[in-house]
Amino acid sequence: MGVYTSRAPRYTSYPTAAQFTTQVGQNFFTNQIEQLPVDTPISIYIHIPFCERLCWFCACRTQGTRTARPVQIYLETLKSEIRMLGKALPDGLKMARLHWGGGTPTILTPEMINDLNKTIFENLTPADDFEYSVEIDPTLVDKDKITALRAGGMTRASIGVQDFAPKVQKAIGRMQSVEQTRDCVAMLRDAGIGSLNMDILYGLPFQTAESVQNTVAHVGELGPDRIALYGYAHVPWMAKRQQLIDEEALPGGPTRRSLFAQMSRLLGEYDMVPIGIDHFAKDSDSLSEACNSGGLRRNFQGYTTDQCDTLIGLGASAISKLPGGYAQNAPKSSQYLRMIGSGNFATQRGVEMSLQDKLRARAIELVMCDFALDTDVLQNEFGDQIAQLTQPLLEVRKKFAEALDFSGTGFSIRKHKRALARLIALEFDEYINEDARFSMVS
Repeated sequence: MGVYTSRAPRYTSYPTAAQFTTQVGQNFFTNQIEQLPVDTPISIYIHIPFCERLCWFCACRTQGTRTARPVQIYLETLKSEIRMLGKALPDGLKMARLHWGGGTPTILTPEMINDLNKTIFENLTPADDFEYSVEIDPTLVDKDKITALRAGGMTRASIGVQDFAPKVQKAIGRMQSVEQTRDCVAMLRDAGIGSLNMDILYGLPFQTAESVQNTVAHVGELGPDRIALYGYAHVPWMAKRQQLIDEEALPGGPTRRSLFAQMSRLLGEYDMVPIGIDHFAKDSDSLSEACNSGGLRRNFQGYTTDQCDTLIGLGASAISKLPGGYAQNAPKSSQYLRMIGSGNFATQRGVEMSLQDKLRARAIELVMCDFALDTDVLQNEFGDQIAQLTQPLLEVRKKFAEALDFSGTGFSIRKHKRALARLIALEFDEYINEDARFSMVS
């Protein structure tokens, strides 16, 4: 199997965003949230799309700004959307998780952070086991911002590192020193943040065995509780800024896998346990506990302990996972501002899920999270609908026999073959087509 050259979705959702259409709009979103069961908590995602610098490697929906004016205008609209959501949700429904992503949430001033938190908690009630995480840019944060976030209830921080080698940083348009990152970590720990995640990348231009060894050593010394080790996804047809990256400097497939294997081994020396295809965590971290108990889940933030069936995304381009499917807000800030300003939700596209979609989504999640699929588990959840998986299961058995151990009720992926997880999950994707373009599996 050509894992070095194969491409497949990352499967942070199924159906993937490639299946979203404008046939799903505001009415679908409104009907879905109004009918949510009051006794089942939800998750909330807040999207802050602004950055002072636009890193070339990033494929997220972001926009650059050097002034506070567009950020303030956006925040006023975001607060309106939060108030609209609070009124539309069933009375008594609680929020189990809150995550701020971007963009750069720490582009907000302390006053903006306090103001946004005030609006959130005036309109959404946290559950008893509430968790609140924020993505942090060490080059754009200070003690006052962290104090404001902590005062608002932040319990987990996620720091973007990517790579510490200056040559690599220059090639991806993101300069960030070890010292800046260390200072950020110290401020977070001093503020009482007990859970810290760091994102690092492999497959970046000019990365070498020596450079990634140094990066992992610096990261290990900083002592994060979790690490996401993502493969750089070079998709310049989607993210135009990636055209600034020299493709000739990118490592090829075998080198990418070698870098990943090396970094994984080094992380193990810092007592980080592998989770799924690209995460690591300390044994004491809740992500490890979820993995060991079969409670690991996957959503737009990657691997998570979040058990909520509903995730509502707020802000431009934010995606909601709802009982009946997915709904995405207008991707451009100007469209988002106009739609919320008119008094309506900003849903512009999405996809409704059939029962078969939900079955396949669960099968894919099991493959991605547990490296296994047990038809008894699916039978308990979906009954006779699992007959729909007969053909995909036959294809998996035929194509990946050398990578799997089989039982009477399913299969598990052998440890040294787990790099194939995305390709195995691909067999359960009913919508995939030969013209689709995705990131490299390796």
